[in-house]
Amino acid sequence: MPAIGDVARLAGVSKSTASRALTGRGYVAEETRSRVERAASEIGYIASPAAASLVTGRTKNVGVVIPFVNGWFFGEVLEGIERALLAAGYDLTLYNVAPSGPERARVFDFFLARARVDAVIAVGVDLDGGELAKLDRRDTSVVCLGGRAAGVARISVDDRAVGQLAAEHLLHLGHTRIAHLAGAGAAARPLSVQGERRHGFLDALAAAGLAPGGRADVSECAMTMPGGYVAALQLLGRPGPRPTAVVATCDEVAFGILRAAERLGISVPGDLSVIGIDGHEYAEMFGLTTIEQDPADQGRLAVDVVLRLLGEASVPDPLPDSGAPLPTRLVVRASTARPAR
Repeated sequence: MPAIGDVARLAGVSKSTASRALTGRGYVAEETRSRVERAASEIGYIASPAAASLVTGRTKNVGVVIPFVNGWFFGEVLEGIERALLAAGYDLTLYNVAPSGPERARVFDFFLARARVDAVIAVGVDLDGGELAKLDRRDTSVVCLGGRAAGVARISVDDRAVGQLAAEHLLHLGHTRIAHLAGAGAAARPLSVQGERRHGFLDALAAAGLAPGGRADVSECAMTMPGGYVAALQLLGRPGPRPTAVVATCDEVAFGILRAAERLGISVPGDLSVIGIDGHEYAEMFGLTTIEQDPADQGRLAVDVVLRLLGEASVPDPLPDSGAPLPTRLVVRASTARPAR
């Protein structure tokens, strides 16, 4: 079986240089790294992860904790994370975490410890002090994407500004009876993604002099297409004046609203304008006005921050400005228009 010494001789470098080139631990010139990798490939040498871990103290494995595995946004983020980790020579271990309860506790008490990860990327998950302390005891770097945790790097769009922009678009068109289908738990968790978007919506309505419960209506639903569909049937089918426009907390909820309106015989955008948030890949097909973000690029950026924390990025400074919000843009399509006279 080929050994690291065989690789070093073939590449014309020392064993320590060959080891650094193949493990990614420490600086090696790019030309030298390529020569070592070609030599390893030529003789069929495969570095032992266990052996490398003993030498470097690293597992080359990043844990990703995520609340949903079947949502479009989270799938896009995961793809971005996976591509970036593979390019950097890292593995990924995925954990689907519940909002609370024993299953969530087991992830932090047992599974992350057993997997021995170098870092954790929390996607749309708020980590409490106890969970952070457990990761800190294992010297595990943490990056939050969308979620929050005290004292760690955070990557996110400005969800409050996004919710405000969505409502302002409808106000600019002349709508005054505007509803918001917020994500479940938005009121109870005001600093969550859905909570911040709800806040932004209320900010815009307050600035326009429209008080919730009067000409504005806020309710909560699951952040899925079925969740939006069921909630919209209740919102649009009840007696009394119905809203002329709805801000959906995400595009999947907006798709559900469009289907509910169709079932109730409500014309979009003639009788009802609908705006979503996220920039789902199906938004153009549905003609949905939305506020776009780039979840795949956010996943890549999260990995970049992890590599900086681990000292393996080409940029020497430890962290980018994690306080700066990521870019978004309003994309107007056929689902929003001026209200009917």
